[in-house]
Amino acid sequence: MNQPIPGTASCCPVCLGASVRPFLHAGGRDYLRCEACEATFLHPAQRPAADVECAEYRLHRNDPGDPGYRRFLARLVDPLRARLAPAAQGLDYGCGPGPALAAMLREAGHPMRVWDPFFAPDPDALARRYDFVTCTEVVEHFHAPAAEFARLDGLLRPGGWLGITTCLQTEDARFAAWHYRRDPTHVVFYRAATFRAIAARFGWRCELPAKDVVLMHKPAPPVAAATAASSPPPNPDRESP
Repeated sequence: MNQPIPGTASCCPVCLGASVRPFLHAGGRDYLRCEACEATFLHPAQRPAADVECAEYRLHRNDPGDPGYRRFLARLVDPLRARLAPAAQGLDYGCGPGPALAAMLREAGHPMRVWDPFFAPDPDALARRYDFVTCTEVVEHFHAPAAEFARLDGLLRPGGWLGITTCLQTEDARFAAWHYRRDPTHVVFYRAATFRAIAARFGWRCELPAKDVVLMHKPAPPVAAATAASSPPPNPDRESP
């Protein structure tokens, strides 16, 4: 029988806060809860190895031509496109072995690039900035969410959008039996409050337009402030007229 392992994590991997406590032992795994941002996460010592993750991802069958899967992705595509300019450029971050979302957005007229640590590890894709970035069923796999969200912030142009889908955690009493928890590659679980905390950290605006869909908007700097910032400083040695 699996026993809970001793000790706990020193900080929350999502908000980096120190208010972390043991939450639950379920399915032979130990889960912790951040009292600041309400994230629930697997004990760091029990995260799956990269080869285990990759093998699990290869089992996914995400066919761009499957009508059911397209309806699933449309939960994000539709509200996101309503906020995008025509031909806005995007990145599908964590696209997996079958980048169906990128295909749908290309069909809608948006130039797309894809990136995935296992299936599309293109460094050039991470050297650019985009009008929008999508993360469909990705953020629950993050081993270092704080660093990942910082990277996503850097990939977004000012005024850009980050689109996320993930199953939000609700009642604690249902967590042990929750199908989402039982996926061996899911290591962090979010609530609406968690995403609001992430948005506050980066100065984003957080919207939840549909069930398990999160949109983050990175504000553009005010025009006046941007103009002032680009102007040269006054020369104190110059005489006034």
